[in-house]
Amino acid sequence: MKKKIIVLFLGLLSFMYTPSFGQNTRVTVANVPMVQLNNGIFMPRFGLGTFMASVEDCKQACLVAFKNGYRHIDTAHAYMNERGVGEAVKECGVPREEIWITSKLWPTEYGEGKTLEAIDKMLSRLQLDYIDLLYVHQPVGDFVGAWKDMEKAVEAGKVRALGISNFDASDEVFRTIMDNARIKPAVLQIECHPYAQRLEMREKVKPYGILVECWFPLGGAMSNGALLKDPTILEIAEAHGKSAAQIILRWHIQEGFSVIPGATNPAYIKENISIFDFKLSDAEMAQMRSLNKEKRFFNMPLGEKADVYLKMQLPD
Repeated sequence: MKKKIIVLFLGLLSFMYTPSFGQNTRVTVANVPMVQLNNGIFMPRFGLGTFMASVEDCKQACLVAFKNGYRHIDTAHAYMNERGVGEAVKECGVPREEIWITSKLWPTEYGEGKTLEAIDKMLSRLQLDYIDLLYVHQPVGDFVGAWKDMEKAVEAGKVRALGISNFDASDEVFRTIMDNARIKPAVLQIECHPYAQRLEMREKVKPYGILVECWFPLGGAMSNGALLKDPTILEIAEAHGKSAAQIILRWHIQEGFSVIPGATNPAYIKENISIFDFKLSDAEMAQMRSLNKEKRFFNMPLGEKADVYLKMQLPD
């Protein structure tokens, strides 16, 4: 009888603590939480952004990142540093299946038939057999045709998950991709930080189980360091013995985002990931949420994006 009671008690505990779908039920070697995407695949919620890094700087940054527990790298054809990412993956000593590689297709590569060829070229640049997450980078051009080819790439085992980047420009572009997609987007990547918390867009994607991933989580160069100088953030940072950047990135994690801060300086790469040894209190999270102004630092109109981006021919 006593044994049955113990078994029943343990079973009750298991029921009480069973996480629901989409919760962070796994962590990487650096205690980075994993999130289950709407296609069932687990992705590390913290990664390294590589925007504006040269091929060699990107490679070295990735190697430092892998050494310090990063397992998620974000690149793009437009960044022109995918080769650096691929070289780092080959040299780092971390098994490929433990690494999450994200890349993005440029609008001039969009179009049914055309995009499949672009994906093969991307795999060649990365020296990989598959890409973990593939985005359409901008909501201009024939992104519906591109999506059809991306779905074929998933079915061929060349891509594991699909995402939409910057599809916050208008309700129309978001609705167009959702209405035409057989395989729904798993991730939406947009500018998002304490000054632009994107509440409306987050509500829009929630019914589809789409994860929001944040670029410019610290505000980017155009912010002139505004977030890093914010008195509220600095006060919280002092209380925890952390930097303002670490408080901001920790807020992103606790708010449920995926976040990909960019850095090539080894010190910043190490600092950015050192956010899993503390937590912000409920009161501190409320303070961070109160900073929202829906103020984006990069906000090019959709028409201007079409004019500029569709003329940008990228080298293979």
